[in-house]
Amino acid sequence: MRAAAIQLNSRDDAERNRAAAERLVREAAADGASLAVLPEKWNRLGDPAAMLAAAEALDGPSITWARELARELRIDLVAGSIVERVEGRSKGHNTSVHISADGELRAVYRKLHLFDVEVEGTVYCESDTEEPGDEIVTSKLADGTELGLSICYDLRFPELYRILAVRGVRVVAVPAAFTVPTTRDHWEVLLRARAIEDQVFVVAANQVGEHPPDHSSGGRSMIVDPWGAVLAQGAEEECVVAAELDLDAQDDVRARLPLLEHRRGSAYRWPQEATA
Repeated sequence: MRAAAIQLNSRDDAERNRAAAERLVREAAADGASLAVLPEKWNRLGDPAAMLAAAEALDGPSITWARELARELRIDLVAGSIVERVEGRSKGHNTSVHISADGELRAVYRKLHLFDVEVEGTVYCESDTEEPGDEIVTSKLADGTELGLSICYDLRFPELYRILAVRGVRVVAVPAAFTVPTTRDHWEVLLRARAIEDQVFVVAANQVGEHPPDHSSGGRSMIVDPWGAVLAQGAEEECVVAAELDLDAQDDVRARLPLLEHRRGSAYRWPQEATA
């Protein structure tokens, strides 16, 4: 299976972003990719309040476009994430969808962990405009391979990825808009750790460059194999990052180092919740 991470420099111009995404998804499909993953908030990335005002339902223009493109190209498409409008609520969801090769919505995942942090003096507060999801989501690719869905900051929560692995996931999509400092210091380490500890392929599509009003993403989209080897990595520009996912080699890794079988589920207990 050939997979592609689509690296974009999305801004607050939805038409421009869609055109860039379409060009690169078509390039990936022409290169043989049967799975393509767009980055977080690929359709519009800018001021949070403006993104909320422009939020779309899942039958809106962005996901409709993605479904039509997946159907035309006959590929599985993880449409990164968009800010999803939620009827009757003042906040949206950060929502990723898996679209099958026939253009149907196979799975919908709403980001569990909201990015309310301070990074090198800049404060981010996703909870001002977004609500967290409450469900871990898996799906199936056209060949039956189990796919796990996650978004950006989720990458820092290994329990999510372990549950995906225990549920049979072999490939995990990570659409992201990792900041420049966290891309520099944490991105590769976290991606490789999740791949190694759960023996999964990780297809991570990051945003790159500057976005209004004052956000910058670090790029370096990558595909990591179940041994933790980086199969492909993006440059500091909009691009396609593609690699072959060898499922037989994954089976071999899991057979020789059967860590998922060695889990001691009956011994694991969550400690009493503590406030950091």
